[in-house]
Amino acid sequence: MEIGLYIFPTDQTIDPIELGREAEAHGYESLWFPEHSHIPASRATPWGGRKGAPDLPDFYWRTVDQFIALAAIAATTETLKLGTGICLVAQRDPIWTAKQVASLDRISNGRFLFGIGYGWNVEELEHHGVSYGTRRARLRENVLAMKELWTEDEASFSGDHVNFSASWAWPKPSQSPHPPVIMGGGAGPKTAAHIAEFCDGWMPIGGGPALDGWGEVEKACENIGRDPETVELGVFRAAPDAEKLDALRAAGVKRALFELPQGNRDEVMAAVESYAKFTNG
Repeated sequence: MEIGLYIFPTDQTIDPIELGREAEAHGYESLWFPEHSHIPASRATPWGGRKGAPDLPDFYWRTVDQFIALAAIAATTETLKLGTGICLVAQRDPIWTAKQVASLDRISNGRFLFGIGYGWNVEELEHHGVSYGTRRARLRENVLAMKELWTEDEASFSGDHVNFSASWAWPKPSQSPHPPVIMGGGAGPKTAAHIAEFCDGWMPIGGGPALDGWGEVEKACENIGRDPETVELGVFRAAPDAEKLDALRAAGVKRALFELPQGNRDEVMAAVESYAKFTNG
């Protein structure tokens, strides 16, 4: 089982380029950055869309652009895999995002992992012209359209939300046919159907009960004649505990990500060094 790290890269914590170098030096397989374009000050949507959730931490509106940060890390590392954990695909332009994904995969020599998710902040989505109720359909079409741009010499797409006529788009990604598309979050029947249709992996948060959704993924794969074993299983926010990691490994988890603290450089590095006992490095 591979071990990776994730953190919100901001202007108040460790420099992301330094973190990339240190993650590679300490034997971690991958480093993942989430994103928020901005956080509307109305704060009408509670944290994670969960009623009664605590106040949203301010690092949510201080994030460095994930693609720029990961590209900088790609230029200063050699083996570390680079993940978006997650990219808010539903509120993005698919043509531009396809270009960013392909470019980062080329720059990193095929080290990019494309973690995606639907998004939970109603107002953030609306500021991008996306209604909350359409976010699943938009994510699906955006990913399918990006796959066309990554794999076809002359790509086109016609859907309810994405439409473009025959077009040329290079560079193509280094990985064939494209970087792994990995869905984050819990997997009910609707999400499981999307994972089966167009994803290469699934990464719920925390393991344990979160992995109960694997049954839905298996069922969705079987419904379309896909082997569930072709969907790689990972876990965000895994516990840095040997017994719990052994349980994840036994459950078929291939990648576990440890959450780093949103503290200063020394606090982050203390965690990087402490968790390194679990790496293969």
